[in-house]
Amino acid sequence: MLNFPKWKIFLVFAVCLIGFIIALPNFLNEKAGERLADSLNLSRINLGLDLRGGSYLLLEVDFDYYLKEQLQNLAEEAKSALRTKKIGYQNFVVKDNRVFFSLREQKDAEQVPAVIKDISRELHIEQIPGGGFSVNYSDDSIKDLKKKVVEQSLEIVRRRVDETGTKEPILQSQGDLRILLQVPGLDNPEALKNLLGKTAKLTFHMMDETNPSPGPEYIPTGDMMVLSDEEPDNKGNMRNYAIHKTPFLYGDMLINAQATISSETNSPVIDFRFNNIGAKKMADVTTENVGKFFAIILDGKVLSAPIRIKSPIPGGQGYIEGNYTMQTASDLALLLRAGALPAPIKVLEERTVGPSLGADSIAAGAKAALIGTALVSLFMILSYGLFGLFANIALIINVMLLIAALALFQATLTLPGIAGIVLTLGMAVDTNVLVFERIREEIRSGKTPIASVDHGFRHAFQTIIDTHITGLISALILYIIGTGTIKGFAVTLTIGILASLFTAIMLTRLMVVVWLKKVKPKRIPI
Repeated sequence: MLNFPKWKIFLVFAVCLIGFIIALPNFLNEKAGERLADSLNLSRINLGLDLRGGSYLLLEVDFDYYLKEQLQNLAEEAKSALRTKKIGYQNFVVKDNRVFFSLREQKDAEQVPAVIKDISRELHIEQIPGGGFSVNYSDDSIKDLKKKVVEQSLEIVRRRVDETGTKEPILQSQGDLRILLQVPGLDNPEALKNLLGKTAKLTFHMMDETNPSPGPEYIPTGDMMVLSDEEPDNKGNMRNYAIHKTPFLYGDMLINAQATISSETNSPVIDFRFNNIGAKKMADVTTENVGKFFAIILDGKVLSAPIRIKSPIPGGQGYIEGNYTMQTASDLALLLRAGALPAPIKVLEERTVGPSLGADSIAAGAKAALIGTALVSLFMILSYGLFGLFANIALIINVMLLIAALALFQATLTLPGIAGIVLTLGMAVDTNVLVFERIREEIRSGKTPIASVDHGFRHAFQTIIDTHITGLISALILYIIGTGTIKGFAVTLTIGILASLFTAIMLTRLMVVVWLKKVKPKRIPI
């Protein structure tokens, strides 16, 4: 146990040196630390909401809206399927989470269940008095839809928050339809609420060929609908647009959207580009409809219309122009890049944690850690003399390695995380106490100093491994079962346990061995 080959010595010093370099930016003030981290291409520890301040939002997905939209899509699919089977239908209505319709001829009633089941096996269909039919999703399908809409919303919210440049947001589902979002260090929570509150569903529609901008007397028929401008023009007038209900292209085929300045009008516009499928669809539609008009719709409101197709658009690229500032154009481009929410999201609860609270928390946590470290260090020196000093040096390096690991893996440090650091300080010292007490026992049995140290480390090794493994198991369970700050505590505890294992088995032993070989003492001052 006391043999230390050169490669082991090099490994210990290399780990300590690398840990010192990575951790150093976190011990400087914010500006100096950021400059050093940038120059060394390193990262600083991310502080959680309770330390840095920020915003807490509790969101709820509007599942009723989503379900209604799914039922409307189902109604369109059912119409198409019935037409394919040459079954006449009438009076399609979406109401009370069901699709109702009737047949022109009752002799076709026997075919309807099979047609609906071909659309989806998850659908429930029943015939109602008067010869009509009712179609709805089964209970299991509703549960699956809720799970799907929350998962999609979580991913889109995550993308939108990431696009703002915010580091380490805490995002998780709560219950069936709620989402918890914590954003440390956010200076403008209102801007984030605006971004999250928009569905950002972008669609492209063909317009009425003969009358794309009709007057108020226009009555839509068939697949047509009438939409108005989002805002009135300079004269205060609102224009109407006759638009086909069914889009020919959707915004989920976009692969990029950027705010830029138009060279023609010198005003902000949003450049966009489709993927290969979207580009081909755009090329096909514009080739078939040269001279006609189309409209770009966002969340049911007209963004740009009427747009004349002067020639085929083969590249899948275009731009959206309107009364944008550079900020509003950038916000819209961000929404389009992140993708559309499957359903609107409502803010149920909002709390803002001020940075002063974070500073107080950091100061209190740092004070507790310093007091704990000082008392533990004093106890070790009083109890074990020189060996206690070795343990204290290892303790300082243990904290340094812990900070370095948190910065390297970009973990988020919270108040429970600071508690985890303080706890690992005690565990690191406890490991050395096990070794030193074993060495004392060997000395009492009459062994030489070298033999006492050798047997002390050798026999304490198994106990050290056992205690650290049980600690790691506890931390793993906390991480798997816990949420939010509990996970942060588990991560800090895990890193601290591994760091203390390294400093106890490698670093403290190295210092003791070097001292023994240099001094060759007749007795051990312990």
